[in-house]
Amino acid sequence: MERWAGRVAVVTGASSGIGAAIVQELVKKGLKVVGLARRIDRLQGSSSELQGLAGELHPIQCDITKEQDILAAFSWIKKHIGGVDVMINNAGVAHQSFLSDGETSEWRHMLDVNVLGLSICTREAIRSMKEREVADGHVLHINSISGHGLPQSAAMLYMYGASKHAVTALTEGLRRELVKSNSKIRVTSLSPGLVRTEIMDAGHMRTFTSRDVFSGNPCLDPQDIADAVLYVLGTPPHVQVITSVILWKGLWTSQKLENY
Repeated sequence: MERWAGRVAVVTGASSGIGAAIVQELVKKGLKVVGLARRIDRLQGSSSELQGLAGELHPIQCDITKEQDILAAFSWIKKHIGGVDVMINNAGVAHQSFLSDGETSEWRHMLDVNVLGLSICTREAIRSMKEREVADGHVLHINSISGHGLPQSAAMLYMYGASKHAVTALTEGLRRELVKSNSKIRVTSLSPGLVRTEIMDAGHMRTFTSRDVFSGNPCLDPQDIADAVLYVLGTPPHVQVITSVILWKGLWTSQKLENY
């Protein structure tokens, strides 16, 4: 990780859960981290807590569903700290919304955050990397096992799974684009299983609560995913970790998820 010290990382969904854990670890490693989230008060609180560490956190209020917010954030980065070296697309939203009778607004929300917001951030980050001819930029998507059709994935979140399948496809498509252009930029998709975060509380769940799921199934902690991010970034520039699925050892031993 030493080569990333002093360089700039952008983390979306940085105010809680996986995003907050990633921010903390990157600041510890000496990076200048730009945290994007709607809840600026949480980001500012995190910035105060991280004072005195090797790196620094720059909180920016940003609604990932609004392209103008994203463009404004990247414009601020270019003006004040130069540009982006690492892009971590962590922001995500999940609603339990069925294809047969789901709400269009919930479908659109998931696609806007999980697919379009991710794509816009990726485009702007790569544009920044190419403009500055960075030697080893990196784009990481925090995906989900739902994006791989695994039987242990949260099948009850149908449109969410579809949005994460899109992330899987986008990762491979981007990898091929970068290889074709002889770019040194790497792209990685990290796909966790069940992680103890606020995502279910923030979304609309029809037939279960986060307590139902977390109390009945072993789950990962946000720190586990942050550690995986550090591993991927710490691999040598010639190593390409394309996709990594991160699960609790032994997967789930119960079938409780299938009841929802």
